[in-house]
Amino acid sequence: MKVSARNLIPGTVKKVNIGMVNAEVVIEAAPGVEIVSVITKESAEAMGLKAGAKVKAMVKATSVMVVTD
Repeated sequence: MKVSARNLIPGTVKKVNIGMVNAEVVIEAAPGVEIVSVITKESAEAMGLKAGAKVKAMVKATSVMVVTD
């Protein structure tokens, strides 16, 4: 699959919490580094997402904010 987004972060599915409508997918990109995505329940089921699956998190944003304390 080819996509225009340049931010593809490889990782492993740590857990999938499926709700009535949406699913929360936790991806471990590196030890101690997690990316959490909320997708539709239908998409999670169609992709067969389960803990241990190798995936890529695709990030496409029009703006990225930087915050300091």
